[in-house]
Amino acid sequence: MAQEEPQGEGGPERARKEGIMSTPICEIPKNSREAIKFSLGEFKGHRFIDMRVYVQEEGKDQAPTKKGLAVSPALWPEFRKALAQVEEAMVREGWLDREDLEGQG
Repeated sequence: MAQEEPQGEGGPERARKEGIMSTPICEIPKNSREAIKFSLGEFKGHRFIDMRVYVQEEGKDQAPTKKGLAVSPALWPEFRKALAQVEEAMVREGWLDREDLEGQG
């Protein structure tokens, strides 16, 4: 199981001061310097699902960027429905083949 660690804009030190706790779930490489990280977070008693771009600077740890999205657990069912609609549109428009989705999810 992933260990909970403070995260947030400005890195772990600032996050610790602000009381942001984050449990890393997974990450997807975006390019040679960036990754999209998914985590469960909590700030001042509010929980959220965080999807954020992290950048790897030479000689430094990965750091979060402002590029990202935090979704409330209450909105998660609607968010999933919206993603399904986007997925269907990508297949319909020929951006993605249905075979690419087999075995996913």
